[in-house]
Amino acid sequence: MPSVRELTEPYENFMLGPRRGPEVCGVCFNFTRGFTRCYACAHGEQLIDVVAPISYSVAGEQLHHALAAYKRLTGDVARRLRVELAAVLWRYLGEHEGCVAGVAGRAEFELVTTVPSGERDRDERHPLRWIASEVVGPTRGRYERLLRRSEHAVAPRAFDPEKFVGVRRLDGESVLLIDDTWTTGANAQSAAAALKSAGAGPVGVVVIGRHLNREWHENDRRLRGISRPFDWRRCALCGS
Repeated sequence: MPSVRELTEPYENFMLGPRRGPEVCGVCFNFTRGFTRCYACAHGEQLIDVVAPISYSVAGEQLHHALAAYKRLTGDVARRLRVELAAVLWRYLGEHEGCVAGVAGRAEFELVTTVPSGERDRDERHPLRWIASEVVGPTRGRYERLLRRSEHAVAPRAFDPEKFVGVRRLDGESVLLIDDTWTTGANAQSAAAALKSAGAGPVGVVVIGRHLNREWHENDRRLRGISRPFDWRRCALCGS
């Protein structure tokens, strides 16, 4: 069985590490045009205490394809992608969960859960839950399914505090919320709203890919300015 390091080595060639900067959203690390927050974060609810994207996920490129295919395909290709993405999450958390927890004001997160799918049928078999609960060493001992999709009708990419509901009451525990892709953040913010309504303390989000379109404004130039290969020693929070 390949090691976590061996499984993640191919990803180093196309992962792109987000960094803080004067034209980077202070919440989700989207590129901006001179603003401290991107449009979605400036105009949406902010219920998450800290967001940490592992890499940018550029539309139509390798990480974007992996994050789409791991939950849509079946068979050997899907299994390989799930194991590889689990290794990416494992290696990142092993290096940097302390950075995320520190920004949330905790030494570590007490509980781990995943952002449910916005689609009820897909949520019941979503592979991200299997990755966090059974595969990734730093999360599986703390993982608990804390959220489920509600019966409330919500547009696919819209924030709604009633989109998800807590499975049980919480008593101020800090929660690490795992997601695969952040586009507008609506699902993750909706999940954080449900966790805090259930009694959670600080909520931190680690997302594998922060979605970007290379063609938008100056994104191509700025993406080409990110050094390669991906540096596992630096994260978006500690590597400014």
